[in-house]
Amino acid sequence: MASYTSPIDIKYLSNDHSKQTTGQKLLQQFLKKNKNNIVNVMDLGCGQGKTANIFLKANPQIKWAGLDIEDSPQVRKRTLEDSRFHTFDGINIPFKDNSFDLIYSNQVMEHVRHPQELLCEVHRVLKKGGYFIGSTSQFEAYHTFSYWNYTPFGFITLVEDAQLTLEEIRPSIDGITLLLRAVLGSPRFFGRWWRIESPVNKLISLYGRIRKRDHRQINAAKMILCGQFSFVIRKENNER
Repeated sequence: MASYTSPIDIKYLSNDHSKQTTGQKLLQQFLKKNKNNIVNVMDLGCGQGKTANIFLKANPQIKWAGLDIEDSPQVRKRTLEDSRFHTFDGINIPFKDNSFDLIYSNQVMEHVRHPQELLCEVHRVLKKGGYFIGSTSQFEAYHTFSYWNYTPFGFITLVEDAQLTLEEIRPSIDGITLLLRAVLGSPRFFGRWWRIESPVNKLISLYGRIRKRDHRQINAAKMILCGQFSFVIRKENNER
């Protein structure tokens, strides 16, 4: 198994398990543990607004706001007419400082033209102790106006420059499977690899068990080839 030795990256890798995950799974786990402490939430890059049901299922008292640019392929598919949807220019979030307990963003950051500026805005509108949970791309073919593929180191640097704290980062679907999916025209069959371990990740897990690697080492190997990764970010409580 390839080594993954960067101390800047590996300290964020968990050792509780090495299954691939998604931003949505991390969100659901977080809400299960903290649902009574979460009131105001925002879906950054909400598209069709499907996540509203995830939050309301966790706690009907949650106040959900969806934010996206005025026009995108996902926004065009929106059928809901709801005052909770808001539009912005891709940088300036139209809410007051310290507005949200939690911001969620599913596969959006790779489409953001100015990610550093937007992360600074995320910092501004999060309450102290608030969380930013989601996922983005590392090794994924061009898709619907995507600008970037982030390395873990590059993403962590952007997060820290925005005065946010990365708590954990986890591998999702592997990049080779994502590239093959793009070449084949995105057949529906490939949708299963977000729900269950994708082919390359299965091989890495098997090899890791044979070599008696711990979960952190297996996660590190999967991060090298992951097409997408998920993250949990926090705004510190002790900011002045």
